[in-house]
Amino acid sequence: MMMTQAQSTSAVTSAEPRHGPTQETVFLVSGGGRGITAACVIAIARRYRSRFVLIGRSPYEPDAEPAWAAGHAGEAELKRAAMAYLTETGERPTPRRVQGLVNEVSARREIAATLASVEAAGGQACYVAADVTDGQGLAAAVTEGLGVLGVNDGAPLGILHGAGVLADSLVQHKRVADFERVLSVKVDGLTNLLAAVAPRHPDVLVLFSSVAGFFGNAGQADYAVANEVLNKTAHWVHAHEPGCHVLAVNWGPWDGGMVTPGLKAQLELRHIEVIPVEAGAELLADLLHPSAAPHPQLVVGRAMAPPRRDLPIKERSHRIHRTLRLTDNPFLVDHVIGGRAVLPTVCAVAWMVNACEQLYPGATFRRVDDYRALKGIVFDEEAADDYILDLTASASAPHNQGPATLGVEALIWSQTSGGLPRYHYRAHVTLGAADTTAGMGLDEGPAVGHRVGGGNGSVAKIAGATLYRDRVLFHGPSFRGIQEVLTLDERGLTMVCSLPALPVDVQGQFPVQTFNPYVVDVQLQSLLVWAHHVIGYGGLPLRIGCGVQHRPLRFDEVTMTSMTVLSSSSRHLVADVEVRDAAGELCMEVREAEITLSERLNTLFLDNRLERVPSEEAGSMVQGMGDQA
Repeated sequence: MMMTQAQSTSAVTSAEPRHGPTQETVFLVSGGGRGITAACVIAIARRYRSRFVLIGRSPYEPDAEPAWAAGHAGEAELKRAAMAYLTETGERPTPRRVQGLVNEVSARREIAATLASVEAAGGQACYVAADVTDGQGLAAAVTEGLGVLGVNDGAPLGILHGAGVLADSLVQHKRVADFERVLSVKVDGLTNLLAAVAPRHPDVLVLFSSVAGFFGNAGQADYAVANEVLNKTAHWVHAHEPGCHVLAVNWGPWDGGMVTPGLKAQLELRHIEVIPVEAGAELLADLLHPSAAPHPQLVVGRAMAPPRRDLPIKERSHRIHRTLRLTDNPFLVDHVIGGRAVLPTVCAVAWMVNACEQLYPGATFRRVDDYRALKGIVFDEEAADDYILDLTASASAPHNQGPATLGVEALIWSQTSGGLPRYHYRAHVTLGAADTTAGMGLDEGPAVGHRVGGGNGSVAKIAGATLYRDRVLFHGPSFRGIQEVLTLDERGLTMVCSLPALPVDVQGQFPVQTFNPYVVDVQLQSLLVWAHHVIGYGGLPLRIGCGVQHRPLRFDEVTMTSMTVLSSSSRHLVADVEVRDAAGELCMEVREAEITLSERLNTLFLDNRLERVPSEEAGSMVQGMGDQA
């Protein structure tokens, strides 16, 4: 690990000795019940035998684990147990409900393990639930925790502020609420911790900052601001409270915590080292000794590498193998047709896009062309053990648009039991340099709009909940983002959409990165709604002429979707779709989206609960949808 000192511009006004932790010191630790901060607490306990009031948002009651979780370990095993429990109690095991139950058990177990580890290391600890941004609630929790530990007013006091949240996106796409939340946890959290022990001053003050606050990092303007406030606070305290051992550690990415396995792989591709948990925790314990760290700000890690401006365009091919399982993708229980879980076509796009972005660091998704669903992937007894994604980058690809872009031909396929290739999806993906604007849209016309009510076959407004309740749409909660259909006539429709955030664990093998398949699926449901009301049939996706992403679509974002019919018959519907945000700015446009229509799908849409032995009819419909293209 690289460690550097950030020099203070303020001179220390006194030679008063600084304090270090002792056996009598009691630390208030935000974010200390779980994760990286918990590992640091254990290391401090091992070294100094101190006492700790661990503060976190997760509720915790000792020995309160539910009976259904007993004897089950690991995420996948807990999910299966939670699904069985909900089914037995008559409740539908939706991904969100299952994940919520699993998270509660996992959090309780992690907190219990932290408390036990502190005790085993020679320290004392208790846990209290509080949100550091709630000053009144935090003060009450601190008082409770100090009482549990029997702390007297004269005991040495330490504060370790490790809480933090992320809401990464480029600054032009950031929401004010996200910015304020990221800032509040760091800044208001510290203010509230200090207020909870006022008028006393801490003898030891440790602030978990980040290299993002020192070097900056793309997509983390809010996080950088929040951490730089902590850095400057450390310098101020160092100058005005010389008896306080103050330290702002500007950590690089840790091997755990906010660094997921996918992010770790991307960091490694950019030659950015991650901090081993044990080594980082021991380093912090070293730095808390009174003789260590004479400067209030230390950087542990390196600058995040800037994105490349030019993309490689030489011929290059990749073959990536992947095993797909229902248990690894909880959202699939909400995408069931005729009793069979079916991979959403947008997830095939996400599969291609995410792989391209990971193979070419510094590149970001711009558009997809000539997308075709050939043989859809159905999760049944005939599902393949191995799926293959072939990617070929080419400077001469037809949609490559200059040195700042890269064209990649993508094909997803598998082999039949007889060894023959079975082709599932293909497309051309265009990537752009991460520091360039999209600039690859189609000629933008005026926003599409339709009349509300009136003649020409137009219908009244339709509540989105009605579409899902009446099985006009087969989608479960993970994909229920249509709020209201405002207009619908023979020319198309307009609707308001907003999809609640889907937990990362529910996203499984298809995590949201630059491309959000779950939100995009909601936008494309417009074709199914129109086909049901005008043609009377359900539909399945066949192809997309092109799709351009002007900026990423976000969960919980309210958008206006306009679908314009290009052509239709009893068997096919071809349409354009435009998505605009609340300010009217174009976010995404899809041209020549085509679905195949069939009266049989009306019945299959009614059966959208996962079965152990699904019907053969549903599988044949989905598997054969590309044959009609």
